[in-house]
Amino acid sequence: MDFKGKVAISTGAASGMGLLFAENFAALGGDVVMCDVNEEVLSEKVGAINEKGCGRAVGVICDVRDYAQVCAARDRAVEEFGRIDVMANFAGGTAVRMCKVDREKYREFPDIPIDVFDWGLDVNLKGPFYFAHAVLKQMREQGTGLVINIGSITGAEGTAVGMDYSTSKAGLMYGLTKSIAQFGSKYGIRCVCVSPGPVLTRANMADMPTLLGRAAEPQEIIDLCLFIASEKGQFINGENIMIDGGRNAMGRYWK
Repeated sequence: MDFKGKVAISTGAASGMGLLFAENFAALGGDVVMCDVNEEVLSEKVGAINEKGCGRAVGVICDVRDYAQVCAARDRAVEEFGRIDVMANFAGGTAVRMCKVDREKYREFPDIPIDVFDWGLDVNLKGPFYFAHAVLKQMREQGTGLVINIGSITGAEGTAVGMDYSTSKAGLMYGLTKSIAQFGSKYGIRCVCVSPGPVLTRANMADMPTLLGRAAEPQEIIDLCLFIASEKGQFINGENIMIDGGRNAMGRYWK
């Protein structure tokens, strides 16, 4: 794959799959705008990509819950590179975990403070929605572009506690992805959602069963994203693609 002359924005890009996507996209010749709230780590990761001398990376401090910051990230991409070809919405996480909720004190969904779930809905659903609204202006003007949303098997399975996450991911997988594809069809804009099962971004993901008997390596998820963005993936549009080792084909597990 060759992304020379192409520009991507990746959110959550200081760590995890957002970083891995940025590293891969740049290694394949593309330029990337890396968005994250962690300024120190982001600066380090941007520097490491630029030291390799392939595609160029630019870091932008951005809280995806703040539409003004989202628009500033879009504008920085256009100022630096003149275009946006790929918008990759990786920023996110389960609010109960990310906000370090005491599960001994707050055991069930109604007991968890609502501001925890506000954080989850804002980051996981409103963040990608904000970025779509912002970058589609630029993509419409270009007459081309791709939005990659990141769903989750949890969006199909549901969860009894972290309902912000399952609700947000279901919204990305079905509502937002199809809607962007419908809007973008007359402007040469595609939208695809990639929905992983368990991924070894955390060790405990290995405990989630799949038909293949393992969790995915992060690179396996990124390889699919890169294929969709490449010339070989141009006919994929408006679809939610499960990459879950067959977990969605298994019976449901009640805990």
